[in-house]
Amino acid sequence: MLIALDEHADAGIAIAKRALAHTESEIKMPLLFENKPTFADLLAAAGCRSIGPSAGAAPALAHGTRDIDTHGTTVIAVKYRDGLINVADRRATAGNTVMYDQAEKVLALDDYTLISISGSFAKSVEVVRYLRHTFKYFERSQLQPMSQGGKLMELQRVIANNMPAALQGIGAFIPVLSTFDRETNQGHIYFYDAMGGQFETAEYGAAGSGSGPIRGAFEYILRTRGPFREMSAEDALRESLTLLEIAADLDTATGGSAKYLPAAKYITADGIQDFTDDEIKRALGRI
Repeated sequence: MLIALDEHADAGIAIAKRALAHTESEIKMPLLFENKPTFADLLAAAGCRSIGPSAGAAPALAHGTRDIDTHGTTVIAVKYRDGLINVADRRATAGNTVMYDQAEKVLALDDYTLISISGSFAKSVEVVRYLRHTFKYFERSQLQPMSQGGKLMELQRVIANNMPAALQGIGAFIPVLSTFDRETNQGHIYFYDAMGGQFETAEYGAAGSGSGPIRGAFEYILRTRGPFREMSAEDALRESLTLLEIAADLDTATGGSAKYLPAAKYITADGIQDFTDDEIKRALGRI
């Protein structure tokens, strides 16, 4: 009888030990995933290097993959007496590196719509191509131009669909849209958040890394010089370029006008036109 009891006791102890070991393994299992590598870590382990100035010193993408993405910076849109003006610097950066100083950030979507891009330059250009094709396809297939409301909804959808890439730090872009409505003979400026939220502004819109520091300057101009929508084209251009120069002074990712003149376009009832180099220089006080 004692031998049987001992055998049962030994069997019970063995079962208890196995159960305890199984419980410990379940407790330790999540630890395997607590420090799992990110996509940036995997790229760094594969030998990818940052294209910034410290490429030889630190592993690539130590702060995420955004360092390999070329970005646009400060863009500004304002209303004036006869339409809308869009200006932008020409600098494109990747991390701390200036990649290009002649980037075109004010692009036409159709004869009466301009989009000024900030954020990922590659993604922005891809979106512009898509929107141009979409507007043209609609016009040819439906035998009529897409309505202004339809264009706005299409841009909102594109921005919202880009949210996953923006959360990963790759491909985020924030545009400012300017469009002239020939039916009402009025211009409209819309700006957006990263989720596709759309906001119409009565006077001006700005986006990019330099837009924050100059926000108060917009309000100062409105209170001291009057509304942009009552200014002439020359006055509105001068104020816009002054704001862009201030942004360049306060934001290292925004290029000034010393090396290359900013991009400047305007929209009226006659369509989209470029300001000439002489007009831009005159507004900057160089003529």
